[in-house]
Amino acid sequence: MKAPRVDRWQEIFARVRGALKRRGRNSHDADDLVQEAWVRLACYEKDQVVQQPEAFLMRAALNLSIDAHRAQLTHGEEVLVEDVVIIDVSPPADALVLARERMARLSEGMSRLTETTRSVFLAHRVEGQTYAEIARDLGITISAVQKHVAKATLQLTAWMDGW
Repeated sequence: MKAPRVDRWQEIFARVRGALKRRGRNSHDADDLVQEAWVRLACYEKDQVVQQPEAFLMRAALNLSIDAHRAQLTHGEEVLVEDVVIIDVSPPADALVLARERMARLSEGMSRLTETTRSVFLAHRVEGQTYAEIARDLGITISAVQKHVAKATLQLTAWMDGW
């Protein structure tokens, strides 16, 4: 069978593009798929006779669209390197140095607390234990736990003042 005339190909391409758009493809993707289908038709025609080139083109374009959709579901959407914006969320070096200095200052302040006050403070503020749990574990009253937490908070706040 004879291939359609050149002026008729524009009409065929438009029909294939329309079919792809009806299946959810945008104009740009539809054009790309039509072009890829055309390349496949041309390559196939080198070795074999294509009886219905219009049908071949339509089927190839639809299959390419399905393949692209499946690839997108499996591999995610394709992103061009030049479209990627890399944001460095790590703190700047001076902020890291300052944070280390504050931690060293806090550690020194913690070492100045009595053993009981430090353990009560850490149990409450770091481990998230309630006053009742701490009182039970240490064999002291809830009021004593409250006083230890308040004492540690006041001492550490005064120690860290200005840092």
